[in-house]
Amino acid sequence: MARLRSPLFLPLAGLALLMPVRAMADVIDGDWCFPDGRRFEIRGPDIVTPAGSRTMGDYSRHHFVYVVPESDPDAGKTIDMRLMNENTVYLWMGGPTSETEAPPQIWHRCLPAVSLEGAADLHLPG
Repeated sequence: MARLRSPLFLPLAGLALLMPVRAMADVIDGDWCFPDGRRFEIRGPDIVTPAGSRTMGDYSRHHFVYVVPESDPDAGKTIDMRLMNENTVYLWMGGPTSETEAPPQIWHRCLPAVSLEGAADLHLPG
């Protein structure tokens, strides 16, 4: 039986597997949800707004700003978002000056969607 040369091999290998997940989570890209059911999606400079419109904004890894499209409620207002941690975004409506005037909306990463399609075909023991 082959012997591992370093006792740190397995812990380091496990850590290497986790690193890409952590790196991907430290960006504002993703699906974001609000407790009232609204959601938006950011993919680089592209956003699908809570009203379902596709538009573009000013993107960086931890910050996103866009102007609400004409077809959406609050059209023409500036939305300013900041990634506070890997699962929380603070959102201010009205641009950066509004940060000192009103508390932000606090959005969280959406939980993964669960599909029940085909669930009737599942045979559970019992």
